[in-house]
Amino acid sequence: MDFQNLIDRLDPAIYQRLKTAVETGKWPDGRRLSEEQRALSLQAVIAYEIEHDFPEQQRTGYVDTSRSSCHADDETPLKWQH
Repeated sequence: MDFQNLIDRLDPAIYQRLKTAVETGKWPDGRRLSEEQRALSLQAVIAYEIEHDFPEQQRTGYVDTSRSSCHADDETPLKWQH
């Protein structure tokens, strides 16, 4: 089975489990994901979101670039403490 075929067969419950596993680094039973599992699961999550036309703002990894300045008027700059 190729990757696209796998994405086409994912149901919403499996998608959500994969997304949670990527976020937490653990499978539902508590076992840790290997780096390879995490990378492949992340690819599957992103592909599923694109395939199912999730709005861009709801997709994994979305970064809001409409606020281009780090020091916008409503933000307080970070102050580093020693």
